[in-house]
Amino acid sequence: MKEERTAILHIHCRDQKGIVAAVTGFVHQHNGNVLHLDQHVDFEQDVFFMRMEWTLADFDLELPEFSRAFEPLAKQYSIDWEIFDSAEPIRMAIFVSKMSHCLYDILSRHESGEFPVEIPLVISNHADCGHIVERFGIPFQHLPVTPENKAEQEQAQLALLDEHQVDFVVLARYMQILTPQLVDRYPNRIINIHHSFLPAFAGARPYHAAYARGVKIIGATSHYVTAELDAGPIIEQDIIRVSHRETINDFIRRGRDLEKAVLSRAIWLHIRRQILVYSNKTVLFG
Repeated sequence: MKEERTAILHIHCRDQKGIVAAVTGFVHQHNGNVLHLDQHVDFEQDVFFMRMEWTLADFDLELPEFSRAFEPLAKQYSIDWEIFDSAEPIRMAIFVSKMSHCLYDILSRHESGEFPVEIPLVISNHADCGHIVERFGIPFQHLPVTPENKAEQEQAQLALLDEHQVDFVVLARYMQILTPQLVDRYPNRIINIHHSFLPAFAGARPYHAAYARGVKIIGATSHYVTAELDAGPIIEQDIIRVSHRETINDFIRRGRDLEKAVLSRAIWLHIRRQILVYSNKTVLFG
C-alpha cells in the first residue's frame, strides 16, 4: 500500500513557553493532520528541538508557500527550521574502495525495497567492486586516486554528484580522506562507518591490533563527516562482546556484520528525516 504524502518539519530554537502550541496550531489552522510529534530539550544549552510530521491531503498550503506563511511565527520564536516533502525522491550516492560487505548490504536493502531511495551511481577509487554494482544495474564510476591527482579526481566526483542531483553520500568503507571542499558541499549529508576502536586502534589493521590487546568488546560507529577526521556528529553505534576463544578471523567477520547493521540503521534514520544535528551532536527522533 502506498504511503500517504506527508510534510516533515524540523525545528530548533531557545527553549521557551508556547512553541509546541504555536507550531501545532499553525498546522491545524491550515488543515493539516499531525501524525507524529517528538520533542526534546537540551537543558544544558537551553535548546528546544522538535520533529513534526503531518498529512498533506487536506493541507491548504503548497510546500513552496510554507516558508512565507510560517516566517512570522518562526521570527517570533527565533526558530531555525527545515521542511521536507515525503514524496520527494531522495538520491543517494555510494563511495566504496575494495571492501564490499557494506556495499552488498546497502544494494541488497535497496533492491528489496527496504531503502526508499534512488541510487544513481557508485563511485570508487578501485575497480574491484565494479562487477558487484553492475550486477544490481547501477552505474559504476571508477576514479583512481593518487596523491598527485586527488584534487582533480575530487572535482570529477563533485561534478558527478551535481550531474546526478545527489542529496546525500554514503561512504561504504571508502578508504580516502575527503577534503573540506567536498565535505562543505554536503554538510550533514555524508555518512561514514568505521570500527569503534579509534583512536586506540587507528591504522589499516584495527582488528588485528585489538585482537593483540585482548579486547573484550568490538564495535562500530556511523557518523556524519566533517572536516575534522572521524569527529563528526555520531548517528548510530553498537557493540558485541568477544572472548579469548575467538580468532582474528572471528573478530573481522563479527566486526563487519556490526558495521553493516550500524550503517544501515544510520541510513534509515537519515532518509526518514529522524535526525537533527546541533553543536556536533545528533538528536534522534523515533
